[in-house]
Amino acid sequence: MSAWSQTADTTGAVLVLLGAAISLLGVIGMLRLPDVLSRSHAATKPQTLGMLLVLIGVGLRLRSGMDMATLGLVVFFQMMTGPVAAHLVARSAYRTGQVDHEQLLFDELDEQLTEER
Repeated sequence: MSAWSQTADTTGAVLVLLGAAISLLGVIGMLRLPDVLSRSHAATKPQTLGMLLVLIGVGLRLRSGMDMATLGLVVFFQMMTGPVAAHLVARSAYRTGQVDHEQLLFDELDEQLTEER
């Protein structure tokens, strides 16, 4: 085993563990945070970063062209769908009245909704 291979394997293992730890913190945040908007933040930000680190670590371990292409597609679709889904959940929670308006610093959506009516 070459020095590059050993370094890539070690770095990959560290990145997988770091990504898993960040994802675990995101899950804890989803369970502990009080409202929908905070939970949607905890569901997307750390989960996306943790997943990205895990996939980079797996890519460093596998190092094959087909595996890298598959991991690249997973990263692409996760980056496209995760934040959009969280935005839609937060917006539907706002529209159904599950958001405490006194805790919002800025409420730009209220102005847009009143213009639509």
